[in-house]
Amino acid sequence: MPSGEYDPDAVEPRWQRRWVDEETYAYPDDPVDPNTVFSIDTPPPTVSGSLHMGHLYGFTLQDFVARFERMNGDTTFFPFGYDDNGIASERLTEDELDIRHQDFERREFQAKCREVCADYEEQFTQNVQALGVSVDWDHTYQTIEPRVQRVSQLSFVDLYDQGREYREKAPAIWCPECETAISQVETEDDEQDSHFHDITFPVVRDDANDADGADRGDGASELDEAAETFTISTTRPELLPACVAVFVHPDDDENQHLVGESAEVPLFGHEVPIIADERVDMETGSGIVMCCTFGDQNDIEWYQVHDLDLRVAIDESGHMTAVAEEYEGLHSGEAREAIVADLDDAGALEERRAITHTVNVHERCGTSVEFLVTEQWYIQMLDKTDEYLDIGREMKWSPEKMFTRYEHWVEGLQWDWLISRQRSSGIPFPVWYCAECDEEIVAEKADLPVDPLSDDPPVDACPACGHDEFEPEDDVLDTWATSSLTPLINAGWDWDEEAGEFTMEHPELYRFDLRPQGHDIISFWLFHTLVKCYEHTDEVPFEETMINGHVLDENREKMSKSVGNVVEPEAVLEEFPVDATRYWAAGTAVGDDFPFKEKDLRAGEKLIRKLWNASKLVESLAPEPFPAEPDDDDLRELDRWLLAELDSEIGRLTELLENREFSKARDGLRSFFWNTFCDDYLEIAKQRDDAAAAYTLRTAHRRFLKLFAPLLAHVTEELWHDMYADAIEADAAGASDSVHLADWPEPLGVDADRDAGAAATAVVGVIRKYKSENQLPLNAELDAVEVYADVRGFEADITGVMHVADLTVHPDADAPVETVITGIDLDYATVGPKYGEQVGDIEAALAQDDYEIDGDELHVAGVTLLDDEFSVEKTRQYRGDGELLEADDVVVIVNNDA
Repeated sequence: MPSGEYDPDAVEPRWQRRWVDEETYAYPDDPVDPNTVFSIDTPPPTVSGSLHMGHLYGFTLQDFVARFERMNGDTTFFPFGYDDNGIASERLTEDELDIRHQDFERREFQAKCREVCADYEEQFTQNVQALGVSVDWDHTYQTIEPRVQRVSQLSFVDLYDQGREYREKAPAIWCPECETAISQVETEDDEQDSHFHDITFPVVRDDANDADGADRGDGASELDEAAETFTISTTRPELLPACVAVFVHPDDDENQHLVGESAEVPLFGHEVPIIADERVDMETGSGIVMCCTFGDQNDIEWYQVHDLDLRVAIDESGHMTAVAEEYEGLHSGEAREAIVADLDDAGALEERRAITHTVNVHERCGTSVEFLVTEQWYIQMLDKTDEYLDIGREMKWSPEKMFTRYEHWVEGLQWDWLISRQRSSGIPFPVWYCAECDEEIVAEKADLPVDPLSDDPPVDACPACGHDEFEPEDDVLDTWATSSLTPLINAGWDWDEEAGEFTMEHPELYRFDLRPQGHDIISFWLFHTLVKCYEHTDEVPFEETMINGHVLDENREKMSKSVGNVVEPEAVLEEFPVDATRYWAAGTAVGDDFPFKEKDLRAGEKLIRKLWNASKLVESLAPEPFPAEPDDDDLRELDRWLLAELDSEIGRLTELLENREFSKARDGLRSFFWNTFCDDYLEIAKQRDDAAAAYTLRTAHRRFLKLFAPLLAHVTEELWHDMYADAIEADAAGASDSVHLADWPEPLGVDADRDAGAAATAVVGVIRKYKSENQLPLNAELDAVEVYADVRGFEADITGVMHVADLTVHPDADAPVETVITGIDLDYATVGPKYGEQVGDIEAALAQDDYEIDGDELHVAGVTLLDDEFSVEKTRQYRGDGELLEADDVVVIVNNDA
C-alpha cells in the first residue's frame, strides 16, 4: 500500500469515478433469481434546487442498506429518479427565467421546464455521485419522461375502469398563490399572528320588519340600537359577503331562542338563517359562528348538510369577487382591513384583539389556503381507510414507532385524494369531454401517453349522444399521482395489449424489499404509494419501510435560510472526507431528528486515520498478501481468542444492520476495532514473528475492511484494492476486486476461552498503563507479576509483550486484597433536623471509628441512622509487597525493584 498519510481528496473522487465508469453497482440484464434480489424503492428528489443536508443524510442511510445487502448475498437493485413533473419544477422554472406559466402554451412552457430541470438534474447527479452512493446509474428515471408518463396515465385509466376515480364540482382546497387546487396532504399547519374581530349581527324577526329595519342593503346604515343583536367572533371578516348562515349549538341555552330566526350580515345587508348544529365550538369566541362558503372544513360540511346557498367571495387568485360589492378586486388581505374599518364606522365592530392561531397553508409556498367550488378529479379513499390501515400494518416499520404517524394520518383523512392541478408542468389527464353532453372520453391504454391538447380522442363521435366535437382536459395530474407509482415504474409495469393484462418487465423486484424516506412525507409519498400500488396489484408494495429523521442545527432547531442556521453540504464536504460524513450520518437512531455536530465528523476523520495506520502496521507485520491458514494447533490461544471475539462481533453487527440500527453498529464496530484489535491484539502481535500471528492479523484485517465497507466506503475500497486485489484468484473466501462486491463475513466458528482472553488483554492493558504512569518504556523488563485471574494459555503473550521476567498466575485463589471503609458521610439535610444537638456526638464517634454497620443501618453514638441518612466510602487495599493494579475483576500485583 502507498506510504504516507491517507489522502481522501485524491482517493475519494477517483473511486467515485471508477464505480460509475465500471458500473460496479449495475443490476444485471440477465434474469435474476427472485429469491436473491434485494430491491430498494428510492425517493426521487424534487428538482427544485441544490443538495441539502437532508439529502446527504437520507442518501447515505439508503447506501448503508444497499452496500450491506449487496455484500450479504443479494443482487441489489438501487435506482435513482428525479421528480420533475410538478409544481416545484414549475416554480423553479418561473423563478429561473422570470416568467409565468400562464403566459405560454403548455407544451412551450413544459419545454422550458425540461431545459431548466436538465441543468439541475446534471448537477444533482454529480452531487450524489460525490457522496459515493452506490446507485445503479443505468436505472434512472424522470417523472416526466414518456415511459413514466405512460405508467402514470395507465394508472389513471385503470383506476377509472375500476370506478375508483370521479370528477366532481365541489369545494376543493385551493392555493391562491399557485392558483391550483391541492390535496389535503399538501397542506400544513402554520402558527400566524392574526386578530379576533367581535362583530355585531342584528336579528331580523318576521314581526320586526318595519320601515327602520326592512332595508339595510346599502351597507352603510348604522345599527338600530333598539334591535336585538348578537356577537360573532371571527378571524376572517373579509368573508362576510360569503356568509350564508349562522349556527348555534343545540346545548347553548343562552342563545337557543335565536334558532329559527334570521340574521342580517353587517355592511352587506343580506339575511341568513340561524340554525342549530352540534359542530359549533361553544368554547370559541361568543359560541355563535357564521358559515361562509367557504372558510374551512366546517363550512363545507354545513353547506352540504343544510343545503345552503353558494356565495363565493374570493377568486382563484385570492381577490374579491362581485359578491363582495364595493370591495371587488381587492386582494383578500386588503379587503379585510377595509371591511374592518367600515364595520367600525358602522358601529358593528365591538372589539379587535390580537391572537396567534393555526392556519392551514400550502406546504410549497406557505400561502394560506382557500376553499373554492371547482371541478376536479378525485381518487376515492375515504371508503377504504380501514383497509389502508391494514395494509400499512403488513409492512415492517423501521423504526416501529413511525407507524403511528401513518395511522394518525389515515384516521384523520377528511377528503378523497384530489389529483387534478391547474398548472402547466405535469402529466396530462388522458381525457376529453363531449362538447354537447360532457361525457368523459378516456384514452385507450395502447395509445398512451397522450396529450389531449394536441392529440385526438379515441372516438369520432360521443358514445352517449353522438356529438362529434370534444373539449380536451387541460388540467395535469398531481405530481404525487406519479411519484406514488415508483415501485411500478421501476418494476416495468405496463399493459400488454395482446394478453389483455398488466405485466412487469422485472417481476422479481416486486414487492420491493425496502422503501427508505423521511418522516415528513409519510402522508405524501408512502401513503399514496400504498394506495396506488395496492389498487393496481392487490398487494402491498414493500416488505419494509425505513423512515429517517431531519438534520437540525446544534441547538436542535430546524435549519432555515431565513434564520441563518443552515449548514451547506458543499462546505462540509470541502472540509471533511466523504467517509467522515458517512460516519456522521450513522450517528443517530433511524427516525430521530438529530443535531448536526462537527465533532462527529472529526471522530470520523480519526477513525479513517486509525484504519489506515493500522492497515500499514498489519502489512508490515504480515507482509505476505494472505498467509496460509496454519494448523489448528499452531494458533495461540490469543489468536483463537481474537478470531472468536471477531466472530461474535460479526454476528452482532449483522443483526444490527439487518434491523437498521446503524448507530449501534457504528459505535460497537469502532470500539471493537480500536480497543480490542488495535490497542490489545496489535500491540501483542508486534512482539511476535510467527505464521500464526501473521495469519490472524490478515484474517482479522480483511474482515474488518468488509465490516467497515458499508460505512467507510472509500478508504476500505482503497485498502482492499492495494492489499488484497492481487490475491483474488487464490482466494476461496468469496473475494472481489471491489470490497463492495465481496461476501459479507461469516463467523469462522473458532473455539476459544473468551473469558480468559479478555482477562489476559486486561492484564496487558493495566501493565501498559502502569509503565506509562511510571515513565517506563514499554520494553522495560518487570521483575515479577502476579495475576489473580484465569489467564492460562495466555502467559507467553503477557510476558512477551510486557517483558515480564517472572509471571505467576493464580486462576482460582482469592486476591490478597480487602475492601476497607475509609469514611462515613452524613446527609446533614436529614440528620441535622432529626438529631439536632446529637450530631456533634455522632461526628465524634465516627472520627474515632466507634460505630457499627449492620446491613443498611449505622449504629453510632446511641442512635441508628438509616441508609438514606449516610453513605460509606470504601477503597481496595493490598498490604503485601508490590503495587496493586486492577482492571474490572482482574487483580495484578507488580513487583519491580528497578
